Amino acid sequence: MSHLTRILHGIEHGDGKVADELLPLVYHELRRLAAQKMANEAPGQTLQPTALVHEAWLRLAGDQNQKWDSRGHFFAAAAEAMRRILIDRARRKQALRHGGGQKRVDLHEVDVAAPVNDEQLMALSEALDKLAAQHKAEAELVKLRYFVGMTNDEAAEVLGISPRTAKYYWTHARAWLYREIESARGRG
Repeated sequence: MSHLTRILHGIEHGDGKVADELLPLVYHELRRLAAQKMANEAPGQTLQPTALVHEAWLRLAGDQNQKWDSRGHFFAAAAEAMRRILIDRARRKQALRHGGGQKRVDLHEVDVAAPVNDEQLMALSEALDKLAAQHKAEAELVKLRYFVGMTNDEAAEVLGISPRTAKYYWTHARAWLYREIESARGRG
């Protein structure tokens, strides 16, 4: 059991002393991941990596009912928190500037942590929610790779799967998301 996993278990069992150890232990990795993600954001992004980490941390630490089973579970929760923050910001910007219109999303041009506009981000998020209902592990992998900017090997380690399985999940998830987004575009 890693030091981080012991801290997470201590927090789960109400040990207030270990809770103070968590942020310093994960902050630099979260900051690095946020900086990777924000470096690839579309121009004009006002959210800074430090602010993204802090906002994600507030969401993670503020949920008193949250239980983390492992390092991988914690970072998956952090990836989801960062995703929701970016999606919330995109929704606000889209509602204010664009009247809620949607545009075409071409996933062949989208790569890991690639810059996208708000409409593409919204379409991807909606499709990702549908993917999660059918293929939860694949959706978690996409969140880690796309929204946090992890490599295939990093995401595999966090999820506790082999890099080969992660590559298979990534390939399948991209094809699935592409079909879903194209189908939604055809309906819209």
